[in-house]
Amino acid sequence: MDENAKKVNPIVVDVSHVSMYFDVPQYRYDTLKERVVNFLKGKRNRTRRIQVLEDVSFQINRGESLGVIGHNGAGKSTLLKIVSGIYAPKAGTVKTRGKVVLLNLGAGFDMEADAVENIYLNGAILGFSRAQMKKRFDSIVEFAEIEDFLKLPLKNYSSGMISRLGFAIAMDIHPDVLLVDEVLSVGDANFQKKCLERIRQMQDEGTSLLFVSHSIPQVRSFCKNTIWIENSKVMAYGDTETVCNQYLEYCESIAGKKKK
Repeated sequence: MDENAKKVNPIVVDVSHVSMYFDVPQYRYDTLKERVVNFLKGKRNRTRRIQVLEDVSFQINRGESLGVIGHNGAGKSTLLKIVSGIYAPKAGTVKTRGKVVLLNLGAGFDMEADAVENIYLNGAILGFSRAQMKKRFDSIVEFAEIEDFLKLPLKNYSSGMISRLGFAIAMDIHPDVLLVDEVLSVGDANFQKKCLERIRQMQDEGTSLLFVSHSIPQVRSFCKNTIWIENSKVMAYGDTETVCNQYLEYCESIAGKKKK
């Protein structure tokens, strides 16, 4: 990112009134024959609309970190995919500045290809030439700790190995904005510690962070501000300690109701 641009406008992520939904077919047809037969019978495949995000807004300045919390299905992962450009929102706008990298288990990988091919593939997706990725190759492999499995197709990797590879690529590319989606929930304790230390180093170097996690201690550790999303809507947005406390109180109240 241009240094003058950083000084003029420090905002690197600007999400304004974003909404997202998916239209899901009522019936799933596995073959063309099933589709034709049901059409001839007059059976129409209607869709139902699932609202995933509704009127979500926030901003992240250069070097700042925002936590994203909420229960499974709240819309957190979809939000990161919208910010990264994988999905286009149905309403609202998203503006980003600089290189944005989504760190999501398996995102951007060809599971039939081996680790070597995937390193160069991910580099190409992020705008790096093969020559540039060749210079980074050894450090990526060393960080990921996959030296003995380079020629093995990723479909034979464990979730922890895939996570390590994705994390190693993202860390070596030095993005302006890093989007982390529950990646630190897999892998052994030593690798998680190494990842956390690297994220903190990147924060010190000015990388902005959008951090989705079910680990409240991690969110408290990395993020000054946090947004809580529940049932597609923003429940709270602000100081991390305050928002996390509100979320935990909500979780306790839900658990109490289930016991009755």
